[in-house]
Amino acid sequence: MLKVDAGFSNKYCDGLNRRSFVQLGVAGMASVGLGEVLRAKAASATEGRSKKNTSAILIWLDGGPSHLDLYDMKPEAPSEVRGLWQPIKTNVEGIEISELFPMQAQVADKFSIVRSLHHDNGDHFSGGHLMLTSKHMGVSGAANTGKFPGLGSIIARERGSRHPSMPSYVAVPYAASIGLVPGYFGGNFLGVQYDPFQPGGDPNAPNYQVQNLNLAPGMSVDRLENRRDLNRLLDQIPRSVERRGLFTAMDRFDNDAFEFVSGARARKAFDISLEDPRLRDRYGRHNWGQSTLLARRLVEAGSTFVTVHFGGWDHHWDLKAGMERYLPMVDSAVATLLTDLEERGMLDSTLVILCGEFSRTPKMNDGGNGGAPGSMGTPGRDHWGNSMFCLLAGGGVKNGQIIGSTDKNGYRPATRPVRPEHIHATIYNCLGIDPHLSVLDHAGRPNPVLEDPTPIHELI
Repeated sequence: MLKVDAGFSNKYCDGLNRRSFVQLGVAGMASVGLGEVLRAKAASATEGRSKKNTSAILIWLDGGPSHLDLYDMKPEAPSEVRGLWQPIKTNVEGIEISELFPMQAQVADKFSIVRSLHHDNGDHFSGGHLMLTSKHMGVSGAANTGKFPGLGSIIARERGSRHPSMPSYVAVPYAASIGLVPGYFGGNFLGVQYDPFQPGGDPNAPNYQVQNLNLAPGMSVDRLENRRDLNRLLDQIPRSVERRGLFTAMDRFDNDAFEFVSGARARKAFDISLEDPRLRDRYGRHNWGQSTLLARRLVEAGSTFVTVHFGGWDHHWDLKAGMERYLPMVDSAVATLLTDLEERGMLDSTLVILCGEFSRTPKMNDGGNGGAPGSMGTPGRDHWGNSMFCLLAGGGVKNGQIIGSTDKNGYRPATRPVRPEHIHATIYNCLGIDPHLSVLDHAGRPNPVLEDPTPIHELI
């Protein structure tokens, strides 16, 4: 099998560094376990499920932002609840969002907001595992190892890549859930081959390059081709007696891995410098904006599921400084992404999801963190999983809607409660994956991907 030296990096929680990881197979490539993927696709066709060419971009707000300061404002609530900002009208009658989101207010017809999401857990790790896998399974800050494959890993296994020379599952610039890499984005018992490919670096940096596409020192594409020819010759002996199709699958894997490393498509997709500088300005000349633009380039080139990491939302105090720094960056990235996708004719085939592991307490604290009021800056909000938001756009969902509501002070759902598994079922539906799917764990036991595979019917 073709081995690609991508250089060393720090070890992940699975004990593998980036070099050994890529030697197992190019990270996130759909063709790893190709026989299983092909069987799943064949089974899907047999069962008559529609084939979709939909991709998805998940913008992950790591740390958990407050619903009351973003998409579910309560201007009539007491001052310690309603927060520091006012809502503004959008281009959809009846939908209001934070005044720090003026760009999104102009494109609200392109997204829907679930306001009644909840999982009732205020632990970062429990919340992250619930949102990214739909499972609790005893995960917490005291036992934070992932217990189930992440959403993107399931999608990579079932759907694979939309183009053989692109990785099916990418995390820009890296996969991190509450400081764990790849954390709850990883493949867990499906295997590290279903972890996301992580390009690393800062897409906003001058001369940004993806180091994980580097060949080993002294290795050229010509030498890779020579080795591939040699492997074909060596394979002829066992191939003459092997009739089960294994070598055919290996050949296809080797070919896809070779195309990923040596071909122009992936390198071009990751080369963000090819974008019009004016469009780059619209996304925002910061890590978040350029990472979002890179995600669009990747799905356009053929990746199926791309995550974008927006970290730093744990605002227990000094909420004002944090929101006034972060929300304009979210605004430019999200609004421009939706407009850009629409202008390219990609919005209907690209699902965009925006969420974090939980929300923040409706009642703000005094900003002192145990000290004098205001000694840590303006008030903040603490952990809260009883009422949350999730924004969904494109990908075939019905946009311009509000799904559910919270009570008058935003403490819990008042109507149409939604749980993480319903978000996952909706995503699977948009990508043409059966939400009733089960996967086998290390012991060979089937595990349903979702306990309740019911999608949010208002969005379908």
